[in-house]
Amino acid sequence: MHAVNKSFAVILILFSGCAAASVGDVSRLAADLDIRYRGDVPSSWGENMAGIETRLPTKEKVMALTLDACGSDGDGYDRDLIEYLRAEEIPATLFINARWIDKNPEIFRELSMDPLFEIENHGTHHRPASVTGKSVYGIRGTGSVSDLVKEVETNARKIESLTGRKPRFFRSGTAYYDDTAVRVIHDLGYRIAGFNVLGDKGATFSAGEVIQALLSANPGSIVILHMNHPEKETAEGVRAAVPLLLERGYRFVKLGDYLSTDPVS
Repeated sequence: MHAVNKSFAVILILFSGCAAASVGDVSRLAADLDIRYRGDVPSSWGENMAGIETRLPTKEKVMALTLDACGSDGDGYDRDLIEYLRAEEIPATLFINARWIDKNPEIFRELSMDPLFEIENHGTHHRPASVTGKSVYGIRGTGSVSDLVKEVETNARKIESLTGRKPRFFRSGTAYYDDTAVRVIHDLGYRIAGFNVLGDKGATFSAGEVIQALLSANPGSIVILHMNHPEKETAEGVRAAVPLLLERGYRFVKLGDYLSTDPVS
């Protein structure tokens, strides 16, 4: 085992050693917020509402690529996409689910050590952010405030234990929320990362559709893409679109470059 791999193995051991204490902390936090929001009835449900960041607050010709790694059955790693971004020095914000980390620990370590990328929280079980169990795309959402807190915070602490940095942005599985969930996530101190450009529609777009989507971006756009389906055409579309966007004068940034990472009050 290489020295760097040994170091990561030590981190994994430390993470497992503190897991019980962390679970207890998360459970207490979940119970406290469950009491605070008892009786609160959501009135909105969707991908875009107050409290979800869908754009960068600037008129500069910048845009943020955000890549999701969901950890679902059959997920892989789109190495071609990541290596292209590295070769062209294109920064990106990576939203990574706990299940994907568990499947790809060495790749996660490698990504977390690369300053080109910002590692953020895509949840523990990739569930929509609900306090009533509302479903979307056939995926049942978190069923209570307590359930939601555990979905958010368990993976946040996992990432912090493995990287030394706690995520400051959260994106739920499916990117759906109810308005109570949005307030709870803010109470936990996170900004919610939405998007205004649907870059690959869950990695189902053809390369041509990815190109068309990315070229629709405007100053401050946040683009959602996926890095967990190497068999799809996301990488091909990104490779074709990025040079055209650079020719138009766009610059690529991470979310934290333009959105404050201070805790949300």
